[in-house]
Amino acid sequence: MSTHDVDHRLSPLPETGYVYRTSWPVATGDVGGDLNLRLDGVARYIQEVGAENLVDAGEAEEHPHWLVQRTVVDVIEPIGFPNEVTFSRWCSALSLRWCTMRVDLVGSDGGRIETEGFWIAMNAKTLTPQRATDSLLARFGTTTTEHRLKWRPWLQNPDTTENTAPFALRRTDIDLFEHVTNTAYWHAIHEVMAVVPEACTPPYRAVIEYRKPIKYGEDVVLGWTHRGDAVQIALTVGDEVRAAALLRPL
Repeated sequence: MSTHDVDHRLSPLPETGYVYRTSWPVATGDVGGDLNLRLDGVARYIQEVGAENLVDAGEAEEHPHWLVQRTVVDVIEPIGFPNEVTFSRWCSALSLRWCTMRVDLVGSDGGRIETEGFWIAMNAKTLTPQRATDSLLARFGTTTTEHRLKWRPWLQNPDTTENTAPFALRRTDIDLFEHVTNTAYWHAIHEVMAVVPEACTPPYRAVIEYRKPIKYGEDVVLGWTHRGDAVQIALTVGDEVRAAALLRPL
């Protein structure tokens, strides 16, 4: 059995504890030419589900701002259009200032996507992590026994990349922290997927880890290397890796 975190399957839906559930139809603007839900659409959906979850838990006022450090998307079976998607969201591990949140997407007409995000509660004024409320820790903690979560990278920054292309930013890619939104990074991943489609034949895993924010106006380069059955990806500004990503079969 592999000892690498990136090789492990995500935790299953718990039998007890606080699980937030909601549903809505796949939007036409979130599907690709194959009529399947794109990864940037998945990222957008799980962010919206997270916002709803905080309202449902009564924590939206105390914790309106979160940054994602890592997103894992396991496409078990693509979710096509048209389809009604049911979302289940729960905490798989937590600490005082951050947590990992699982979200499963299941289509009423077929399709299943499993995700996990490493989320950090942020103070919008100081732009630093803030302590979660006792009520959030108590409620989210009902679905996990891991209450001392520590950040541990799953990916290494690629030393070099065999292929490169410029990745232009738009003003609509910028969030309230003046950083590139997490969904915009998935647009870059789709550029690579179009070149190496064999690396994203379901079931497959896509992972992004964010190293340092990208700001509007910076010159971003998208680089990738296809080795074996995996594709290593980097978004760089100058010589600095701002985000690392991976595509590989499950």
